Amino acid sequence: MSKGLTKISEIILEISMGPFGSDIKVDNFVESGVPVLNGANLQKFKLLENEFRYVTADKAKTFRKAIAKRGDIIVTHRGTIGQISYVPEDSKFEEYVISQSQFRVALDKKIVDPAFFVYYFHTNEGQKRLLANKCHVGVPALAQATTNFRLIEIPLPNIQTQHKIASVLSALDSKIELNNCINTELEAMAKTLYDYWFVQFDFPDENGKPYKTSGGKMVWNEEMKMEIPEGFLNCKLGDVLARTGTGLNPRENFVLGEGNNYYVTIKNIEQGRVILDNKCDKITDTSLEIINKRSDLKIGDILFTSIEPVGITYLILEKPKNWNINESVFTIRPNYEKVTSEFLYMFLSGDYIKSYTKNVSAGSIHKGIRHSLLKDCKFILPERNIVDAFTMKIQPILNYVDIIQKENQKLTELRDWLLPMLMNGQVTVN
Repeated sequence: MSKGLTKISEIILEISMGPFGSDIKVDNFVESGVPVLNGANLQKFKLLENEFRYVTADKAKTFRKAIAKRGDIIVTHRGTIGQISYVPEDSKFEEYVISQSQFRVALDKKIVDPAFFVYYFHTNEGQKRLLANKCHVGVPALAQATTNFRLIEIPLPNIQTQHKIASVLSALDSKIELNNCINTELEAMAKTLYDYWFVQFDFPDENGKPYKTSGGKMVWNEEMKMEIPEGFLNCKLGDVLARTGTGLNPRENFVLGEGNNYYVTIKNIEQGRVILDNKCDKITDTSLEIINKRSDLKIGDILFTSIEPVGITYLILEKPKNWNINESVFTIRPNYEKVTSEFLYMFLSGDYIKSYTKNVSAGSIHKGIRHSLLKDCKFILPERNIVDAFTMKIQPILNYVDIIQKENQKLTELRDWLLPMLMNGQVTVN
């Protein structure tokens, strides 16, 4: 043990690799049972439990040491290396099967707090220690993963201090998680409202009753091959757009990694939000001026990812002050004489456009969509009074989503600022 550092081997009760790939075949998966983890579950500090495949309890028993339990640490040793999460005490399941690209660690909880341990490895210092034995040939991997992991030395304050630090950081993460749940519900509400009005065509009629269900007149549209409400028109998406733009390729125009401005790519865009964190590329003020001349972001513009995953959208409700986009993101601006930003955003976020872009996207390495093909998408244009009435309903929901997202951004920045300072003792918890 180096001065002030503890070797991980001294605090481990058990460490084991995941099963061989041949041990879990496609026909082993069932609709419910013991969940099997993958990299998507290890994207945060705490295990994400929003997507699983399952094996039967009998099949899971054959893996023995590859079963992770509450309090265990899970590390990706091949593929997206650097991922490390812990299974919380309130997890949905008691057991999880780790993948062939992961290993699990059971710690002596009398000496180390699992949450504290994981938070440390999300600092720059922790990541450097974790990735010190990275292989640079072929698929990214950690050489002799479990052996070298045991040899890592980390700063380890007393258990009471660990609990206090983990408690502060976990409280921030819990608030972020709660906000995300609220936004998920709000976004589901917005989608339901859009579908009710413009997929089922049950927007309120002049008497406030559901249009189609109450017998509103429907007419056959030969171009769309379906019945649409009388007064609605078929057109192309391009007919309701004022412009589509995009950002610039940094290889040709500027250097990444410098400055205080965020350079947003598809990796920073999730549905309904832009993630501006320490993983976002940075550019200089001069670079930002160059991109601004190209993409010219304005309030009401919609960001639309143009390569896989195609069609992730974000509605700009506040003028971006220190960020801009790269070439993999379209900037879509509506023709306000025909549609509103809110209506167009909901259309571009819907199932119909996702199906269309999936069918027309092309590319040998990364599938994507061109401006011209997006504009060619067939589009049902409601009467303007219907669009405006819908916008009045949807605006408060989208505004609240945006407010919560901005709060989460500040909470994330606070957590990321506190994390290294709590770990190195610059900030203490009483």
